[in-house]
Amino acid sequence: MKHNVILLAVLIVVISLSSEPISAQTFTFSQAWKTVLQESDALAAEKQNIERSQYLQEAASDLLLPSISLGANYTRLDHAVKVRPSEVIASMPIDSINEAFGITTDNLDSFFTSTLSERDIFTSSIRALWPVYTGGRVSAVQGIAKAQNDEASHLLTMKQLEKFEDLVKYYFAVVLSEQVLQTRIDVEQGLKTHYENAVKLEEQGQINKLERLQAQVSLDKSQVERKKSLRDAEIAQIALGRLLKTRAKITPTTTLFINESLPQMSNYLDKSLADFPALKMLDSKEKQAVGLIEIEKGKYYPEVYLYGNYNLYEEDNLASQIAPDWEIGVGVKIPILDTSGRSGKMKAAHSSVMQIKYLKAQAVQDLSVLVEKSYREANQSLE
Repeated sequence: MKHNVILLAVLIVVISLSSEPISAQTFTFSQAWKTVLQESDALAAEKQNIERSQYLQEAASDLLLPSISLGANYTRLDHAVKVRPSEVIASMPIDSINEAFGITTDNLDSFFTSTLSERDIFTSSIRALWPVYTGGRVSAVQGIAKAQNDEASHLLTMKQLEKFEDLVKYYFAVVLSEQVLQTRIDVEQGLKTHYENAVKLEEQGQINKLERLQAQVSLDKSQVERKKSLRDAEIAQIALGRLLKTRAKITPTTTLFINESLPQMSNYLDKSLADFPALKMLDSKEKQAVGLIEIEKGKYYPEVYLYGNYNLYEEDNLASQIAPDWEIGVGVKIPILDTSGRSGKMKAAHSSVMQIKYLKAQAVQDLSVLVEKSYREANQSLE
């Protein structure tokens, strides 16, 4: 019972705190923009995408480093490896000597046969492999990773532009809706005074009923428009609050403004074509496609690598004693028959490059039209 009372008290406190009115917050446009940059989940996601691409770029830089591994092998042979004197003598030109001394290989085999290795073999070693030349494939992979990182950065810039447009729309929608609401309130107040005067004049017989009804209709219409403006202002507040992640009523302090004159249209066009992130994203994608061409082209070239091996553990037998503990060398791998489809993949990468070039040309054309259209509309509004 006591536990239920405590729980009820906690709920009452929580409800009372949540029902308290949240004080209004004032925001300049620059303050609101800083808040968007800090609080936007969409921008945070793109920043994580940049971080991911940076890690992938770091991983690609490790491809030219040597790989070192610790390995162990267990082998079961068909039979033990033995060396018989008869086998050694048979491989040597000393038959006449054997006949002179009366030596027979059977006698030697019975006394001097050596076991090089038993059937069960266990070895352990450290192995190193260092690529020296890969036909340009490693450099191409590193270039693709860098282009992907650049693409992620341009994508973040694109998302920031979208959020900036949203902020401009929502922030100044609040400013404008509040101005419209105040205008509707003033109009309603004036029409209310006019209606009250019309009622008095009708009572005094100075105007007829129709004129009083006209004043009443105007007042009713202004009330409807005032309520609509109030709802529009509330919707604008909600949209801006969601963008800034605040439940408080937002009071914008940056007012609407109009530029009295505009720079030359060529300035806007040149800057848009030079800095627009969508075009830079296409440049990054083109670099990635070119990198894919280099990767497939590199499959036609030989690979050169350094390698080394050091034995850590080996069986206690004659073969292990004779064999060296370490070895190093240079290896070459020349592709003769490749099943990865390098020719088709190279052609596909060439097609991707051409596709991106066409997309970029179309994007430049569309952007130029959009800039000119927006410029002329803005210039027309100043006339």
